[in-house]
Amino acid sequence: MDAAAITTWTFVSETAIPSDIQPMLVAGEQPIAAYKTFRDSAVFTTKRLIVRDAQGLTGKKVELYSLPYSSVNMWSSENAGTLDFNAELELWTRAGHIKIKVGKGIDVRKLDNLIAHVVLGAHSELVASVQ
Repeated sequence: MDAAAITTWTFVSETAIPSDIQPMLVAGEQPIAAYKTFRDSAVFTTKRLIVRDAQGLTGKKVELYSLPYSSVNMWSSENAGTLDFNAELELWTRAGHIKIKVGKGIDVRKLDNLIAHVVLGAHSELVASVQ
């Protein structure tokens, strides 16, 4: 599948970090925050964004997207306006342009801060400030 075609994800609400994420992490990688998507979840770690996408009628088929922060060239965030219910976070990466629609109950500025810390390399400060 062409990565450029994978351009939009929606974060519905913040959620607990899924217990089954641990086997996907590499040595030294820690989960930071998780968000519920329409069908599954997205987890920010100290090294990457992992988006799990359950597919099919039963949701037993799961596709994983792993976006290392090292591939993020630029990002932008936009808070929700009066008539606009969703905020947005956009990432320009080596894989293409990714748009994340952020649900009403999620603090887009917290997400913006999280992206800034992981992309710019302040991992230890971030883990301490989020927990």
